[in-house]
Amino acid sequence: MALNIEQIVADLKESTILELNDLVKAIEEEFGVTAAAPVAAAGGAGEAAAAEQTEFTVELTDAGSAKIKVIKAVREATGLGLKEAKALVDGAPAAIKEGVSKEDAEALKEAIEAAGGSVEVK
Repeated sequence: MALNIEQIVADLKESTILELNDLVKAIEEEFGVTAAAPVAAAGGAGEAAAAEQTEFTVELTDAGSAKIKVIKAVREATGLGLKEAKALVDGAPAAIKEGVSKEDAEALKEAIEAAGGSVEVK
């Protein structure tokens, strides 16, 4: 069975972020690998990078009891459609936004927590 690379790339272009997230998780589980970036093992370089973190990931850990309010907050923050935002909230824990500044991450955290959800900034 030969892979049709062009078809795979075309399918990936048409996929939603949530579908791609599910694909990554399935590949990680099936092959026992991780898509996480490797961490530098050097002591001095690793400490300097950790002290100067400029990009953060905001992860929804729990939707809480006011799921509809949390879905609305996620939609506002991400620009996702209703279906995608609901799927993201239902699939918690899930990353809402990645690679955002500390200020943006804190603002998003406050908005989600105000709606009743639980958020972790990494």
